[in-house]
Amino acid sequence: MSLQDRDRIAAGGRMAVASTSGPGLQRLLDLAAALLAAPSVGVALVGEVQTVVGTSGRPVWQVGVQRRLSDTLGRTVVAARAPRAYADARADPRVADLPAVRAGDVVGYLGVPLFEATGEHVVGVLAAFGPEPRTWTDADVAMLVQLAGPVVSELELTAMTAELERSRLRGDLAIEAAGIGIFDWDLAADRLDWDEQMLRLLDYDREGFPGTIRALLDRLHPDEVDRVRSVIDAAVAAGGPFELEYRALLPSGEERWMASRGRALRDGTGAVTRLLGAVQDVTRQRHGEAAVARVLESMPAAFFSLARDWRFSYVNAEAERLLGRTREELIGGDIWELFPSAVDSDFEVHYRGAMDTGELAVFQAYHPAPLDAWYEVRAWPSADGLSVYFLDVTQRHRAEETARQETERLALLARVTDSLSDALISRRGGRGALAQLMQAVVPGLGDWVIGSLVEDDGRLRDVGGWHRDPELRPVVDRYAELRLGALRSTAPIVAALATGELTVVPDVAAAVGNGLPPGAVSEAYWTLDPATAVAVALIARGRVLGAMSVYRSRDRAPMDAAEQALLKEVADRVALALDSAALHEQQRRMAEELQRSLLTAPPEPDHSEIVVRYVPAVQAAQVGGDWYDAFLQPGGATVLAIGDVVGHDTVAAAAMGQLRSLLRGIAYSSGGGPAAVLSDLDRAMAGLQVRTLATAAVARLEQTAEERAQGLTRLRWSSAGHPPLLVLHPDGRVEELATERADLLLGVAPERPRREQVQVLRRGATVVLYTDGLVEGPDLPLDDGVSRLRQLLGELGELPLDQLCDQLLQRMRPGGSEDDVALVAVRLHREDRPRPQAAGPEVVPPTP
Repeated sequence: MSLQDRDRIAAGGRMAVASTSGPGLQRLLDLAAALLAAPSVGVALVGEVQTVVGTSGRPVWQVGVQRRLSDTLGRTVVAARAPRAYADARADPRVADLPAVRAGDVVGYLGVPLFEATGEHVVGVLAAFGPEPRTWTDADVAMLVQLAGPVVSELELTAMTAELERSRLRGDLAIEAAGIGIFDWDLAADRLDWDEQMLRLLDYDREGFPGTIRALLDRLHPDEVDRVRSVIDAAVAAGGPFELEYRALLPSGEERWMASRGRALRDGTGAVTRLLGAVQDVTRQRHGEAAVARVLESMPAAFFSLARDWRFSYVNAEAERLLGRTREELIGGDIWELFPSAVDSDFEVHYRGAMDTGELAVFQAYHPAPLDAWYEVRAWPSADGLSVYFLDVTQRHRAEETARQETERLALLARVTDSLSDALISRRGGRGALAQLMQAVVPGLGDWVIGSLVEDDGRLRDVGGWHRDPELRPVVDRYAELRLGALRSTAPIVAALATGELTVVPDVAAAVGNGLPPGAVSEAYWTLDPATAVAVALIARGRVLGAMSVYRSRDRAPMDAAEQALLKEVADRVALALDSAALHEQQRRMAEELQRSLLTAPPEPDHSEIVVRYVPAVQAAQVGGDWYDAFLQPGGATVLAIGDVVGHDTVAAAAMGQLRSLLRGIAYSSGGGPAAVLSDLDRAMAGLQVRTLATAAVARLEQTAEERAQGLTRLRWSSAGHPPLLVLHPDGRVEELATERADLLLGVAPERPRREQVQVLRRGATVVLYTDGLVEGPDLPLDDGVSRLRQLLGELGELPLDQLCDQLLQRMRPGGSEDDVALVAVRLHREDRPRPQAAGPEVVPPTP
């Protein structure tokens, strides 16, 4: 596709003029960054240039920044009209010379196209990227493609709102063309307010307008001042309508005639507090009726006059055209006889109201056939009758109605997207996503709804419903419990599932209700008593995931074609979300199982009880780099190890497996102490080209015969930048094992020597090793987390070791952690007594 396609540029430019990053769009970009674990996510609109309209994560570009499309990776997405992924853009000759790639801002890149509503033109690009290489999976692409639809909806909603505002402004300009000025005089505060047209009529600018009655008096011809004052005073005293014509003398010396009509208003006590009215320049009328007629005939808007007996006294050419009758037919004719369809309509109500009250009437109304049009009307009463100015706004009204419907459609899609985003982020699964969806489509598309899912056994199950009336929600739930077992094979939902098409039910009673067996299901149905319904299957990647049944009551019209299309769009979006949620959960379970398969059960040496725990990240879809180990060296010493490889992906998992195996092999074969083991591991990583960074801590429990007799054990430990070990002493004191300056992480400088510390422990002590996911996160600084863990260890130290580990995890991370958590705890039971039953059987290899 040519990047210079004029239609595509126009479509992108239309959205770029009005689109800015709002809260809905920001939530979508934050969701994309979280689901893809991407350092940066951005959305840009593409016309002649690329315009950034929203970002999340690491700031690379600011909203509003524009670049030539040819200088961006987005051009490859626009040209292909399909997703484009680059594991390492620096190595791809097609994009390696682009500015963002050369600068190192974009290395791993995944972009998907944003299509306008017709699906014909690419108007933007949604992209996830970062400064490091990354291999993008099919699931990553599917996830970003799924989010592209809601992003376009948010951008279209913003553009539509801007267009509606422009339409309103155009309407105001058309009204101003009549040359009518409006005034509002607050008598109590002596504050006079003029609209812009009034200011122009009497030659004021807003800054020079005094805001009091002095503004009018200063513009009156000297011969008119006393008469105008007397008319105003009389109107205030009488508290009724007034009419007034007067000469104005402008600063330029020009003399104009003004016609003013208004009314004095009373407050609740009967006192006159305000004077409201309108003013029109009638200078030309004063100069002769012929000039007036020429003005009226030249008006682009329709105008007619009615005498007080409701007969037409004047009609201009545009009024003839809009009313569909000649001047000869209209002049002298009674408006209610000539247009009987206007009787009892808004036109009669407003016209008679203006004539009775003497107040200006401004309204918009529909006139049925034969006119069949919408009109915007202003009717000015006078002693002679009614002067009416009106515009045919049928096209504008239809456009506004279409825009309103489109706005409601986009708003509904935004609510659906928010609901699905919340469900996916909170990992409530398919049931949670469907439950939130049902609340989003009611009452927009129906009065109540039932959602169904295909379970693992292949059977369809109703998972709940929602009604706009809170009192009827339990009835919907009851009907959902019993419905499927009572339906016949010809039921609409069965047809929807079988065909995959949207099924319209014009008479639910005939299709379902009359065939239900007597009992609870029939009672629930007739309590709800729906009139019409639409059933739609939820299908993604050719697989039926569930269905929705949307019902409408008897006081509501059936769903029209536009609403049906919207329901189908919602259903497709929900199906993709459910499918993605299921795939995400499957990947998470596989990742967790893979991670656990790399971690083995600890030994159970005599009088030493070892407990291990591994908890994956709450929202992780990939394996992580946290690991633990516990084993015996040939000499009989117990070795405890824990570590955390930098990163949360398959690369980190592979590195974790390598480091764990290397450490275990080095420690077992060499029999060395913790510092020597970590030094040998660091050198092995360099020699074997295991290019990664990791923290780790190694501890060894040693004991001589004399120490055994004294009830003592030595804990020898060394740390490579890992969080401190904690020791719970038998007297309840908790000690933090750390050096003043930590040794370097593994993978940084293998030639640097490592330090080793020794702590003598009395039997009965408990040692805890853990990874930073337990004590650090966005909501918890590391130092605060370690302090909190020390406090809990002291409070819960009397618990059996299994329960202690579970409680530490639960209380430190009640809602789960954004990072993996590994935990190793060893309790040194007294050796002058039999091994405690709670410690389990003694399990050791045969060699030690």
